[in-house]
Amino acid sequence: MMEKAIVCAGSAIGAGLALIAGIGPGIGEGYAVGRACEAIGRQPEAKGDVTSTMLLGCAIAETTGIYGFVTGLILIFANPWVGQF
Repeated sequence: MMEKAIVCAGSAIGAGLALIAGIGPGIGEGYAVGRACEAIGRQPEAKGDVTSTMLLGCAIAETTGIYGFVTGLILIFANPWVGQF
């Protein structure tokens, strides 16, 4: 019985830490968009190149948050060790 409680507590702590990973991509994407707006303001003729590069970078950065989210969901809802005790 105690083993199940320890596994559940560890899963909850791990899920919480995994979901904190969503903070990094939010900060990074906001910084990237701000810098892209500055670049477009300085050189409006490069708008297409700057926008496409920014969108690609934001998409790649967002995958970090999605991986953390999926990991947290797996730890919460698909914990294989909970049913074994």
